[in-house]
Amino acid sequence: MTHVPPLLASVTGPEALRALPVEALEALAEDIRRYLVATVCASGGHLGPSLGVVELTIALHRVFHSPRDSVLFDIGHQAHVHKLLTGRQEGFAQLRRAGGLSGYCCRAESEHDVIENSHASTALSYADGLAKARALAGEGERAVVAVIGDGALTGGMAWEALDNIGAAPQRPVVVVLNDNGRSYAPTGGALAAHLAGLRASGPHPAAQDDLFAAHGLTYLGPVDGHDLPALEEALRTARALARPVIVHAVTVKGKGYPFAEADEADCFHAVGVIDPVTGRTPVTATPPQPSGTWTDVFAQELLTLADERPDLVAVTASMLRPTGLHPMAVAHPDRVFDVGIAEQHAVTSAAGLAMGGLHPVVALYATFLNRAFDQVLMDVALHRLPVTFVLDRAGITGPDGPSHHGMWDTTLLTLVPGLRLAAPRDTTRLKELLREAVATDDGPTALRLPKAATGPDLDALVRMDGLDILHRSSSRPLDVLLVTAGPTAAAAVEAARRLEGEEGIGSTVVDPRWLTPLNPALVHLSARHHLAITVEDNTRTGGFGSHLAQACADAAVTAPVRCLGLPRAFIPHGTRTALLAEAGLDADGIITAVLHARTDLATYDITPLTHPVNGRRRPR
Repeated sequence: MTHVPPLLASVTGPEALRALPVEALEALAEDIRRYLVATVCASGGHLGPSLGVVELTIALHRVFHSPRDSVLFDIGHQAHVHKLLTGRQEGFAQLRRAGGLSGYCCRAESEHDVIENSHASTALSYADGLAKARALAGEGERAVVAVIGDGALTGGMAWEALDNIGAAPQRPVVVVLNDNGRSYAPTGGALAAHLAGLRASGPHPAAQDDLFAAHGLTYLGPVDGHDLPALEEALRTARALARPVIVHAVTVKGKGYPFAEADEADCFHAVGVIDPVTGRTPVTATPPQPSGTWTDVFAQELLTLADERPDLVAVTASMLRPTGLHPMAVAHPDRVFDVGIAEQHAVTSAAGLAMGGLHPVVALYATFLNRAFDQVLMDVALHRLPVTFVLDRAGITGPDGPSHHGMWDTTLLTLVPGLRLAAPRDTTRLKELLREAVATDDGPTALRLPKAATGPDLDALVRMDGLDILHRSSSRPLDVLLVTAGPTAAAAVEAARRLEGEEGIGSTVVDPRWLTPLNPALVHLSARHHLAITVEDNTRTGGFGSHLAQACADAAVTAPVRCLGLPRAFIPHGTRTALLAEAGLDADGIITAVLHARTDLATYDITPLTHPVNGRRRPR
């Protein structure tokens, strides 16, 4: 276990930090960086962003008095230093592990954590509302501070908030712009050019050249984000002005750790377990799967398709490498568009590309598609445009916790008329379904990909009416139909084999490949079994299973349909394997669900009453 350095250990909270002599602060910053490198390299997590805000966070907690003053971090991965300075040093070694500290801000952990939503570009809106609440309560002296990166400032919601903040000079809000020139990759677009101009102009740029002054905010900066005296002076000035102010702090992502500063991809934005001495994966760590990740396979297949089809273009929202678009961007740079942290714009821009005769592939994290649902519905689907969405990190993601689990997309997308949603069970099916998706020209399509290493292919026994039959008991009556979605197929096949061998229960396992629109053959297949159970790594509420249950009810199929999936809850961080097991989505959980359901059937003497024969229904 990594021990907390003595000087850092003496900082038990913000009051203790403010009591430190100024001459001790540089040593404290060095202690924090060493501790961050040691602990995050051991556990994995967001390293580069926090290394870049060490001095800035020290200055914030010396000038403002949290929790009476509210310090809001836009995206909590830049808040690791904040955690260390607010009484959570000993627990830091368990960062992002089950039962340990969250990798983001977490209100349950500390009164100093105000917001825990870690979707970008939101902190300024929280700050605007909180400042209004303080004014109405007569507590205007309680400062509201929002820390936002230049990458997050590419999101439109941030500018909606600035429009409101700057229009109310009587309500003080301090916006701290952590400008390191990057989100994952270097920040692009006109805003990045404007910030570069401000950095080059030095203090007190001409008002006509200052976009923030045009929005009604007093601009202070640029300030060296690693110069503690300059930072404290700027923040104290901002507080004293008692009006909307922006403090432009220029920082270096990965500061103080040479391997992070030199990392061209993302300055060690997020790392796995690495050796802090070399900055590389240690030889003792579990080696990666030879076939890589699902994202790797998608990246290569998309590149192959792009080589074949000049009409194929790709769009992402500041996730070029994490979503697998980088190989295509290298080979076809004029056909890949990174629009910044702007999912709504990404989707409607893709609609425009489709209207122009191209086939866009929009690659996003599944959880971030939530932000653009209206654009998917009204801007793409209403116009029946051929746009393909590839949703990375679908289902349980693991250590990033509730804001990053991709567990709502199936529920949302099954609501969209004309949209076809696929969930590949293995990488061969990923390639197959991606090709089918981009070949569709009469409406939107989507694919769900998990955050996981790839496993062996799971071949079908036969494809029947568009359904892949993965297992079928030959020596037992077909008691149970297991309908799987995506990578849950492997656990379902294991469960089926064990049910047959250990319990004498016959079953069929089927992968529909396309979850929506619902294949009518699934309804007929359900009617031929005593019980149907769906297995999906999406929330059970409104998921694929509920649609099959509704279709069976509409067709008067009396075989019960039981839906296994994620609970209607915010699921904490932990390993993907453990969280899926806890939700009953491993083989043991599926077996338990089957046995319980059969017990219920026996208790209430429920048996299917109808059976499809030659397209008609007759009593059994």
